[in-house]
Amino acid sequence: MSYNTLTYAVSEGILTLTLNRPEQLNSFTLEMARELVDAFNRASDDDAVGAVVVTGAGRAFCAGMDLSIDGNVFGLDESQQPTLDDVSERGDEEHILHGVRDEGGLVSLAIFECKKPVIAAINGAAVGVGATMTCAMDIRLVSTKAKVGFVFNKIGITPEACSSWFLPRVVGLSTSLEWCYTAEILQADTLVGAGFAKAAYEPDDLLPAAYAIAEKIVKHSPVAIALTRQMMYRNSAQAHPRDAHNVDSLSIFYASMGSGKEGVQSFLEKREAVFSDSAREMPPFYPWWK
Repeated sequence: MSYNTLTYAVSEGILTLTLNRPEQLNSFTLEMARELVDAFNRASDDDAVGAVVVTGAGRAFCAGMDLSIDGNVFGLDESQQPTLDDVSERGDEEHILHGVRDEGGLVSLAIFECKKPVIAAINGAAVGVGATMTCAMDIRLVSTKAKVGFVFNKIGITPEACSSWFLPRVVGLSTSLEWCYTAEILQADTLVGAGFAKAAYEPDDLLPAAYAIAEKIVKHSPVAIALTRQMMYRNSAQAHPRDAHNVDSLSIFYASMGSGKEGVQSFLEKREAVFSDSAREMPPFYPWWK
């Protein structure tokens, strides 16, 4: 699939996914949402991709929803009166999927389900969905010129893109509430201080820093990486550590018969491991949550 609002470029195991509407500050559209979902689904099973770096073209990361669109700017069907049962039980039906469910949330869920680590290189303004979609990414780096805003309450709406699940896990509940209540624009030093971003970099150093992290990741077993990603997110939300232990046990059991053999052998031979496994061929207990 070719994309109108993104670029999808793979080099040496790293996918650079660039939001590409620079004249509109990469503002979010329904087309961009659906292209992002497709891109993350594609990357998940693309053996050429070991890690994903997401950034924006030009001087912004994503300036939020494109509010110049006619009608309901979020693409929602105002003729409906949906209930929680509708979105829970019939959420994949077309009139609910694209008439009720928020498109930013569909993007965040695609990121969450992706088998590949995702690094956000936030190069400029990231506001609204431009901020919340990064909460589902594993590592966030910011430019010194980055400005991030969870501005929903300011315009009379509420946070979306699953951010009420992700953001408190990143910065804690109190900070999440403050950022959403006040709708303040947050500078790089605040984002790093709160743990939202790993570090801030001068603009020209941002992507090299993201690639440096990605290069370390792509050397490892893609199956072990995919399992680790889902285990950390899903097991940390379990009610009891025994639930995590059950998954851990199956994971290391199957890994020990697969990529673990090469890993142990390379350690004994004092050489770099060369893994040949594929995230398209996961152990039989995966996905354990379905």
